Amino acid sequence: MQAPAPAPAQHEPHAARLVHFFETMTPAALDRLSEIYTTDCRFKDPFNEVRGLDAVRRIYSHMYTTLDEPRFEVTHAMTQDRNCVLTWNFRFRFRRRAEVQTVHGTSHLVLDADGRIADHRDYWDAAGEFYEKLPLVGGLMRWLRRKVQSA
Repeated sequence: MQAPAPAPAQHEPHAARLVHFFETMTPAALDRLSEIYTTDCRFKDPFNEVRGLDAVRRIYSHMYTTLDEPRFEVTHAMTQDRNCVLTWNFRFRFRRRAEVQTVHGTSHLVLDADGRIADHRDYWDAAGEFYEKLPLVGGLMRWLRRKVQSA
């Protein structure tokens, strides 16, 4: 496991708190999401685009019900003004599969005055980092990638 990400200077307490939350998040921690996200927050990733704390809670709840041992490892954190950027590795196992999968990504977080997340946008390669690892879809996705690369 990597060392914790260095804490950003300008918004160090808020960013360090967010890094700690994401790296130690469990299903029980979802009851504390209102300490991390604003009530009317926005969240977007390659699969979801939602608004509101309850919608964000459903996304994380779904993650815990469909994946085994999901966890985030933040590798870098930067802040400027109200913006916080986290780079991370998301490790998990598909249900009934032994091998650990890793998705590499980046989150751009816009914080409110209290340091809670008002806007959360995740950037990662859904095709290469996720779909290609699925048991049935993966073969098709790898074939498509090879076809596009050889064209």
